[in-house]
Amino acid sequence: MEATRWYNIVADLPEPPPPPLHPGTRQPIGPDDLAPLFPMELIEQEVSTDRFVTIPVEVREIYRLWRPTPLIRAERLERALRTPARIYIKYEGVSPVGSHKTNTAVPQAFYNARQGVRRLTTETGAGQWGSALAFACAQFDLDCEIWMVRASYDQKPYRRHMMELYGARVHASPSDETASGAKVLAESPSSPGSLGIAISEAVERAGAAADTRYALGSVLNHVLMHQTVIGEEALEQLPEEPDLIIGCTGGGSNFAGLALPFLREKMAGGISPRVLAVEPTACPSLTKGRYAYDFGDTAGFTPLMKMYTLGHDFIPDPIHAGGLRYHGMAPLLSHMYKLGLFEAVAKPQRECFEAGVLFARTQGIIPAPEPTHALAATIEEARRCAETGESKVILAAVCGHGHLDMSAYDRYMSGELEDSDVPAERIEAALARLPR
Repeated sequence: MEATRWYNIVADLPEPPPPPLHPGTRQPIGPDDLAPLFPMELIEQEVSTDRFVTIPVEVREIYRLWRPTPLIRAERLERALRTPARIYIKYEGVSPVGSHKTNTAVPQAFYNARQGVRRLTTETGAGQWGSALAFACAQFDLDCEIWMVRASYDQKPYRRHMMELYGARVHASPSDETASGAKVLAESPSSPGSLGIAISEAVERAGAAADTRYALGSVLNHVLMHQTVIGEEALEQLPEEPDLIIGCTGGGSNFAGLALPFLREKMAGGISPRVLAVEPTACPSLTKGRYAYDFGDTAGFTPLMKMYTLGHDFIPDPIHAGGLRYHGMAPLLSHMYKLGLFEAVAKPQRECFEAGVLFARTQGIIPAPEPTHALAATIEEARRCAETGESKVILAAVCGHGHLDMSAYDRYMSGELEDSDVPAERIEAALARLPR
């Protein structure tokens, strides 16, 4: 089994998503507006309405290092829960860096290298995306510069070491390397950072050099499309029709990677699963955000994108699921959520870590903090099935391992981990500063 093409759900939606807007003119942006940041082939994918895009041979060759990834029947977890539900896990932790992020890092590095770019800049939250891009840049002899959110930079030093091992230069964000970072530090010297701030720094650096471009690990259409290799494989691997599909959401790439191919089949009338996105209560963009045009970064360097947002300068509390600490949801997924194509819930981190520990003790896999959100919802549904007697088929995404997140598990096991539920007033204050 080898995926030879990515799936673009835009071709099958009942109405197209709203276009990104130029922040100055408020008109839809064109390729020239994106050219300082992205190579033309990725820009074409970003705006494409083609249903499928062929995966280049050079990318497929590298994919074979870890793809196809396993689909696991979690029978030991089922027995521990005494549930008639049948639980399947699509596990992305077997990639070189231990997460799904390599699925888009490799093609992004490839297209940039083919255009003659010499250096890529990016942001990273928990470090999975930064690790993936550092690995991908090493495959195509590109320099790589990464701004890692300060909270995760301090919590996860081994992720930083992994990026540096692959050849990347890593900064804690906010940093004094950029004007946008220095501005944040001047206002808040102890800022834990956010993905929005780190994006601003990476975009600022990329825009200052002709041989440099920017790479984004989530949110954009082409990123979500690259991740659909997950769901395309799962469609072939799953031995029965799913009743429920679950994935965690921060920017949305892991959830989209698993769910979009199944939603294609659902819209075609072939299957009828319920699809559930699970986000942290500390950063609840889908469940408590507003559907509005907003910047993708804190400083306002990016185009305006219509998405479920908590406000571009909203800084989430420093929870351990650093990859989910983003103020907005991918515009494509936001549009689909508005259309009612999937549901969303928010989970507190202690419930999620409890689910991660149970999964590790039954299945042997230590999940990263991010997919423990999907596992918490999976376990909740499986226990509900134990009460009702329903034998539902549940498919969940575990997008990476937690081998470099043991300090977070240590805090949970010692009782030091605290939940974070954002007060409504704090969200409203950030939303009040949305672009007019």
